[in-house]
Amino acid sequence: MNARIVFMGTPEIGAKILKGLIDNNYNVVGVVTQPDKPVGRKGIITPCPTKNVAINHNIPVYQPSKIKDDFDFLYDIKPDVIITCAYGQIVPQALLDIPSIGSINVHGSLLPKYRGASPIQQALIHGDKITGATIMEMIDKMDAGEMYDKEEVVINDNDNYTSLYEKVGDAGLVALLRMLPKYINKMIIGEKQDENQVTFCKKISKEEEHLSLDYTKEEFINMVKGLSEVPGGYLLYNDLVFKIFDARIENDIVSHQIGEIVEANKKRLLLQLKNGQIALLKVQKQGKSKMDYKSFINGENKILGSILK
Repeated sequence: MNARIVFMGTPEIGAKILKGLIDNNYNVVGVVTQPDKPVGRKGIITPCPTKNVAINHNIPVYQPSKIKDDFDFLYDIKPDVIITCAYGQIVPQALLDIPSIGSINVHGSLLPKYRGASPIQQALIHGDKITGATIMEMIDKMDAGEMYDKEEVVINDNDNYTSLYEKVGDAGLVALLRMLPKYINKMIIGEKQDENQVTFCKKISKEEEHLSLDYTKEEFINMVKGLSEVPGGYLLYNDLVFKIFDARIENDIVSHQIGEIVEANKKRLLLQLKNGQIALLKVQKQGKSKMDYKSFINGENKILGSILK
């Protein structure tokens, strides 16, 4: 069956899934993304990555500002399947009922763990060793539908949000392409989620980007990983934003005030936390470029003894 597919997605992970469908000769007849938004300091109106893929392959693009109020165009398209991945809006049940076969979602965790908006970040923040992607039925309850397929991803010690985002996107595409022929031909049975194992996660707030000095060194490192390379977790240095993109645990020594820079030289840039010290490896002072700690210290030779907040 040459099923008519409508894809709904917005950021890079959505573009990856859409490109994979196209490359595997699926009949994508329409793409729904969020409206174009201003990007960068100059606020240039920019199409999202998923829209760019659609345009490059001459697929019609639809960008309603509120999908719950504006989806009648889908009745005209007559999709057999709707596939969503990181679309960015709550999709109403009436829309999910339109396709003749059904609506499925590519979710960035091993459900029922981390239902919600930040599953990839949360796996890092919680220090997980394994995560992955789940292909699930779309229903009118957040990430609660039956599961059709999963693909695991190993989280390495050097992974951060940027690298894990790529790996989870790849895993989602593998799982989707594996199950989609069976789904289209109605030869697959979903597995119900265990409600006793459900956890939820919200979108990372602006406040959470300000790293807490109440964290243990382990918690601090995990937050740095979960926020890197975008948007970047930060502390304040002389009241300026001081982003930390990479760091490692150095020792268990508690000898200085929490938040104090206790060493700053070509060997190390050390920050005191409540149960030990961590080495800052890649940083960015407000108004400056991102750089390794050696380059930073060369231009900031008075940071030793400073208290970050």
